[in-house]
Amino acid sequence: MLHKILKIVALILSILGAIWLVRILITGDTAIIDSPELQNSLVTPFIYIAYAAFAVALVFVVIFVVKNIFTGGSSLKGTLIGLGAFLAVVVISFLLASGEETPLRDGGSLSASASRWVEAGIYAFYILAVVAIGAMVFSGVKKLAK
Repeated sequence: MLHKILKIVALILSILGAIWLVRILITGDTAIIDSPELQNSLVTPFIYIAYAAFAVALVFVVIFVVKNIFTGGSSLKGTLIGLGAFLAVVVISFLLASGEETPLRDGGSLSASASRWVEAGIYAFYILAVVAIGAMVFSGVKKLAK
């Protein structure tokens, strides 16, 4: 049932998006840039269609993920272990990050808190990349050993 609803909603959003895209292409870039009325009548609805498509996709992903997690007992345990490991990586990354106020090119500044989160994100990326590469190497060595 949910799959049919998803197909119908995707079809409707696809048709609306295609209609607005054709209207935008026919109107042309310069006309849209020069006219706020055209921006409001063409570009704004196109953006709202994109937001709607993103929201629908997000809702259905969450619904299907939650449904699949709770239908299988072992998948719930694996999901919680994976989520806990990811949260541990984020916490470790945040604790490693220092975060200093940083001047920006436009004259503003990045707060120490925002800088710390950016640094934590970079550390988390590095940690997860090392783990992924290690898993691939381990899997390759394990296959060679057989």
